[in-house]
Amino acid sequence: MPRIRPLLLALLLPFALHGADSAIELNGSTARQRFDGIGEVEGGGGTTVLLKDYPEPQRSQILDLIFKPNFGASVSTLLVEIPGDGNATQGSMPSHMHTRGDLNYRRGYVWWLLQQAKQRNAGLTLDGTAWSAPGWVGNGEFWSQDMANYYLKWLQGLRGQYGLEMDALGFRNERGVSFGFAQELRETLNANGFAQIKLHGFDDWQDDKMDFVTQMAAHPALRNSVDILSAHTFSRVPASPKIQQLAAEMGKPIWDTEEHVYLPDFDCEIGIVHDFNDNFIRSGATKIVNWYGIAALYPLESYSRDPAMVLAYWPWSGHYQIREALWGYAHYGQFTRVGWKYLDGACRNLPGGGTVVALKSPGDDYSVIAETASAHGAQTIRFAVSGGLSNRSLCVWRSNPHEQFVRLPDIAPVNGAFTVRLEPDSIYSLSTTRGQQKGSFPEVPAARRFPFPYRDSFDEYAPPANYGYLPRYTADIADAFEIADRPDGKGRCLRQMVPIPTLSWAPDWQPYTIIGDAQWRDYQVGADIWLGAGETAGVMGRVNDVGGGWGFVPKGYGLQFSADGMCRLVAYRGKIDPHTPEGDAEQQALIKAHHSKGAGGEEVLASAQVAGAATGRWHRLTLRLEGTSITGLVDGQPVVQATGTLYPHGMAGLIAGGGHRQSMAYFNNLAIGALDALPNVPISDPPPPVPIYPQQ
Repeated sequence: MPRIRPLLLALLLPFALHGADSAIELNGSTARQRFDGIGEVEGGGGTTVLLKDYPEPQRSQILDLIFKPNFGASVSTLLVEIPGDGNATQGSMPSHMHTRGDLNYRRGYVWWLLQQAKQRNAGLTLDGTAWSAPGWVGNGEFWSQDMANYYLKWLQGLRGQYGLEMDALGFRNERGVSFGFAQELRETLNANGFAQIKLHGFDDWQDDKMDFVTQMAAHPALRNSVDILSAHTFSRVPASPKIQQLAAEMGKPIWDTEEHVYLPDFDCEIGIVHDFNDNFIRSGATKIVNWYGIAALYPLESYSRDPAMVLAYWPWSGHYQIREALWGYAHYGQFTRVGWKYLDGACRNLPGGGTVVALKSPGDDYSVIAETASAHGAQTIRFAVSGGLSNRSLCVWRSNPHEQFVRLPDIAPVNGAFTVRLEPDSIYSLSTTRGQQKGSFPEVPAARRFPFPYRDSFDEYAPPANYGYLPRYTADIADAFEIADRPDGKGRCLRQMVPIPTLSWAPDWQPYTIIGDAQWRDYQVGADIWLGAGETAGVMGRVNDVGGGWGFVPKGYGLQFSADGMCRLVAYRGKIDPHTPEGDAEQQALIKAHHSKGAGGEEVLASAQVAGAATGRWHRLTLRLEGTSITGLVDGQPVVQATGTLYPHGMAGLIAGGGHRQSMAYFNNLAIGALDALPNVPISDPPPPVPIYPQQ
């Protein structure tokens, strides 16, 4: 059975005329609609948070495999999340403006990623949008002049600090429609030197995601504000013929700004090419980006494998893995460029199953990309070439379940025509261009487990701005844990920097960050904490789940300590599914039980009041996990103990908050080790942290 999603197969069966031959005309004079590129999203949280921690040359190798032309994926467009401190599926990324008066253009790694991508491909187009935003924005209202100014400040930093320009910008990821904000943002950018940026909207995914287009026809101000009509997952619900007609009448292209191909192995690769083709054939979408490309994150996070091109879970070892998906992008990226044009009549469903798209360069070169995921047998396609297209021979590259991106013998047109035999369950790229290659690097280091024991005093990052203020190996799931000066003036430490809850893309909870190995079982994790009045913070252990991408309450254990001296052992029981049917009595009972355990499914296992607790000083918290025995120590003394049977293994973490209070706690001297380890046990030897920004 061909590797194809059931829904996709159902859509394509009407076209599957087994074994039928077909003739397709490639006429250069029919090149009309502009091709705006194929690519990937880096964002929706910290999808690439561990990439910055890779040693060279492996860090550059991964970037080359994604962005270098005619080498690997060779994507032609990149869409990034404009960070906003809040969870956005795969964790969070730090904002350039934690507060209204704050502004820092060295925070985080998105600037660095954009620089690296653009250095490799000067023709790469850059796009971006926000998922979350700091809580001060609009006094809690995203669609506000504050948010327009927030975007403006980010663009000014990108231009002034890094010499980069965005080509396009969205309004917000998957959070509805605001005509008023579209006009505010357009006016703000126009008035401040960014009139060249194209604005797209509204990047929703529901069945009615394109309904706003019908209102634009009678709304001149909106038509002038929205340059591109964009939405997500046209593979699921395509743009209707009516929407495509309105788009053509208004002279506005259609973009798919987040496609999803959550499939394993070669199914993912051929699914990517199918969706690139199908997005244009059925929806008229001229730019398609998939979420997401580089899985440089911890594998316990949701969607940590199947969408990605490269798995980069192991920065401490330099190991990474290329997935088949990367070569799906290459079948487009190495044969096309932004600014080419689709050939009318040559982009269609194949009669024997599958799809084909043809594009023409500004000169006479052309490329044909075909996939046969739904074919039940081989089919022979005859192409007739005319309209000023090149008469040069065509290179032919193929992928199938057995081999990826292999060059076959060239095909030379005879009397302006050539034929191709397309095998089922295969991808083909044919082109008059040359220079393609299956890029690779020798001797990728072997994978190793996370270094254990592990310690970080946070003094090694000098100055912190060179590292984006982020320590190695931590992955923020919500809010921002950054390298900061110690409150006692004696060096550096880690601090949670977000003062109030964010306008989070996902249902909100507490700020926390994770680190380590999900297979750790019996160990201890400790950190010094410094609290302000009313604050709570803690250490976490055996974290084995951080939510499914929508909501981020973890599963694991925590030791929480409050400024008033209250100490708690807590079981974090995971997020509550708000979509459980009311008729499902068993699930409703579980939800009710979770709610009774406290906000977010927390269960207090034990608690105690600690004498002598004080703000304005360091306290040492240690969480010991041995079998089902869980012990919490404060300043070296056992304070709380409980039995925990829920989670036998998991990662470590730090949390800034407890109950319903957000905290800006300080953390120092993070240490993770065996239960019998002394406080000063030598650490294992991970590579030193790698700067991502030059000294200023």
